[in-house]
Amino acid sequence: MFDIPRPTTERAILIGLRTKDITREILIEQLQELEELASTAGAETIMKVSQDRIMPDRALYLGKGKVEELAQLAELNDIDLIIFNDDLSPMQVRNLEKMLSKKIVDRSGLILDIFASHAKTKEAKTQVELAQLQYLLPRLTRAWTHLSKQFGGIGTKGPGETQIETDRRIIRTRISTLKEKLLKIESQKQTQTQQRKDFFRVSLVGYTNAGKSTLFNLITKAEVLTEDKLFATLDSTTKSFELDKTNKILLSDTVGFIRKLPAHLIASFKSTLNEVDQADLILHVVDLSHPYFKDHVQVVEQTLKELHCEKKPQIKVFNKVDLLEDRSKLDEVKNAYEHSVIISAERGINISSLLEMIKGSFIDSHVEESIKIKISEAKIISLIHSLAEVLSIKYTQKFVSITYRATKENSNKIRKMIDG
Repeated sequence: MFDIPRPTTERAILIGLRTKDITREILIEQLQELEELASTAGAETIMKVSQDRIMPDRALYLGKGKVEELAQLAELNDIDLIIFNDDLSPMQVRNLEKMLSKKIVDRSGLILDIFASHAKTKEAKTQVELAQLQYLLPRLTRAWTHLSKQFGGIGTKGPGETQIETDRRIIRTRISTLKEKLLKIESQKQTQTQQRKDFFRVSLVGYTNAGKSTLFNLITKAEVLTEDKLFATLDSTTKSFELDKTNKILLSDTVGFIRKLPAHLIASFKSTLNEVDQADLILHVVDLSHPYFKDHVQVVEQTLKELHCEKKPQIKVFNKVDLLEDRSKLDEVKNAYEHSVIISAERGINISSLLEMIKGSFIDSHVEESIKIKISEAKIISLIHSLAEVLSIKYTQKFVSITYRATKENSNKIRKMIDG
């Protein structure tokens, strides 16, 4: 008989810091989310530890006494790693590792580890590797070499051991190569975007695990992976569906957002998040059953602002109404959020109302125009073809009559060109 090796679950302590800007309730919710992230990465949370401080300690993040207490807890409970709710500086990581003799993972490192596990396509793997190397570069020191051999598991996927042992010059070269790859991918996507210019484009955004992929599958009859885990899918998926007998719409599912999402991660996923930038309408999916759904709404709104997409037309889609225990939330949501709809993607509840709202946005965003210009105005004719859907075109000896459908924004561009 042979022993079959089984994957071991790492035992973790979660650390949170409550500063003057964070209430105890918010910290509890953040640590609960950190536990979900740790579980997604494959760790078992043994305990959660918090400390109240005016601000993080520059050298240790926590106070020295708390770190000494933490070292005892880690030994007594056979802990493998200690996960911090915030990002740590390279100096804090080094000092904590010396005092605790345990693997230290901060919030960004944990999220990157999950992304490394879930990246399936070439694009996602490239994006994750770039984000990991940018995260690793300032933390690359000789002191890390022995740790890369001593520790495995969470926080060491992707570039991992071999990259830690290389020097900064090689990592910077690799970062440049990955950026070039992503630029090529972005260029290819822009070509696809040009091919899709005749379609009304809708993009799903939302806090991770809000049910975006479930809604995407329901509307488009696709089979995108859906799991009750944070960041179940990283790749954007685009598929068309018939809004009515005459109009098709493109719907895109994107990577979920989360609070404290690392800035370099957003930058690395620029080509994926371009689906949001190119959208005519954003469907902001919210898990209505979550006790802190209002905080999730704010996180997504802030991320959209960072992407310069906050002014785009938006419908808030409050999902998972079938899981809602407090029904008084329904009236609260209806009164607080304009241009919103309450649904269950899992049960198919009220989807027809959502589709009607999408149709209304489609109608509001487009106009049909008929113009007559001189046949010599080749530049304007070319502009119309690039910005609008040409419905009919008729040539005479001196003039061209064109009827087109375009967004109001593009129609104004065409009009300005003609008037100019």
